Order: sequence, then structure tokens, then C-alpha cells
Amino acid sequence: MSELVHLEKDGPVGVIRLDRPPVNAINRAMHGEIRQAATAADSDPQIRAVVVRGSLKAFAAGADIKEMADMDPQDIAVYGRSLTSACDAVARIRKPVIAAVTGYALGGGLELALAADFRVVGESAKLGLPEITLGVIPGAGGTQRLPRLIGVTKAKEMIFSGRPVGADAALSLGLASRKVPDEAVFDEALSWAGQLAAGPTVALGLAKQAIDDGLDVDLAGGLRIEGLAFAAVFGSQDQNIGMHSFIDNGPGKAVFTGR
Repeated sequence: MSELVHLEKDGPVGVIRLDRPPVNAINRAMHGEIRQAATAADSDPQIRAVVVRGSLKAFAAGADIKEMADMDPQDIAVYGRSLTSACDAVARIRKPVIAAVTGYALGGGLELALAADFRVVGESAKLGLPEITLGVIPGAGGTQRLPRLIGVTKAKEMIFSGRPVGADAALSLGLASRKVPDEAVFDEALSWAGQLAAGPTVALGLAKQAIDDGLDVDLAGGLRIEGLAFAAVFGSQDQNIGMHSFIDNGPGKAVFTGR
């Protein structure tokens, strides 16, 4: 039974909540619980979008440094793969995922937030990869997902300096999608997720897969991925609903089932 990471439901939205006070430092036990929550949210047909959240004080202030400080290269390699797989499990959820970020999202915490499709940040948010100030580098996707999101030069500035950015800078960089007052962050993320949950879940998942997998190959390979996804979506109930609704009632009138 999960103690540090909880999967809750708010209608069709699954909420993955980190619960390790005071600042949600991500320890080894949380790696498996994040994977379990992500896998459960992915496989539950009643969940059609996901929000990942921490507390008002901290989304997640980073990985647990006390666990890692005295590890040798072999031990840390195992530890790093475990945290990376937890973030990957969130990234691979075949539904829209929004990170609701208030307070600190640093190191492994930001890497977890980067695994979401979108980030809603509060005015107090501090997002960064401070690993360089500890004499190490990001090890759970930071050097890969951040440059893909904000560009190589800006990512190097953040990673090489280790300095966090605030909400306004995160919004300007494209690291965040929306900025709202701290107390409104979860409600904003939940509302947005609810809107996405009303969409054609299969098509959204295939679009997400085509985009994410296409970034890892050349254009020709990406077009092949897109073509396979485009064909696959015609096996969904929502494709039939959406196209016939357009024919019968015009655009924007379809009521999707998520199947």
C-alpha cells in the first residue's frame, strides 16, 4: 500500500499526490510508488487525464541527497535508473498529464515535472536543476528533457549555473504553460485536466505518443510514427463519434466517450 505517493480520483481526472513532508524530497521508496501510481493511472479507463501535485510548500524539492551522498558509481547508477524509470512512467502515461507546481521543484522534482505534458506554476514557484552546485549533474532526465523543452542554450544556462528560475521566467522560457496565484494552482490544473479529459482519450494518447516518439527520430521516421498512429485512431469509438457528429451537427459538438 502506497504511503508516500497517492493516486486519487476527481471525476475523470487522476491525481498523483506526493506526500513526504516537509518538502517531498524524493527517496528510493517513492521511486516505486510513483511508478505504481503512473501505471495505475495509465491503465484505469475511468481516468482520462492526470494531475501530478505536491504540497503548497513544495512540489518536490529534489531527490533525497542523504541517500545518495556516500554511494559509489555502481550504486548510484542503479539509483539513477530507478528514479529515471519513475519519471519515465509518468511521461509514458497515455493521457494528458499536468504538473501543478507550487514552491520548490528542484533537481529530481523538476525532472518529475518535466515528465508531464504541461506545467501550471504558482507565483512562489522555484524551478531548477541545482545538481552542479553539489558537484554532480542531473541524472533523471534533466539534461535531456529540459533542452528539448526550452532549447539547448537556455537549458545549459540553467544546468551549468544551478540557479533556479521563478514563475515569470519559467513562463517566458516555455518551462511553464500557465502562472496563477499559489492557492489557485491545483484548481487550475484540475480544471484544465478536466477539459482534456472530455476529449477523445485514444486520439489524445496517440497524438502524445507520436509527438514524443517522433522527437527521438528523424523527420522520415517521425512521419512513419504519425502514419501508424493516424491509422490506429480509426479503430476508436470516438473517431466514429467525432466524424459523424461533424457531418450531422458541424464542428465542436461531439461528446466523446474516451474509448
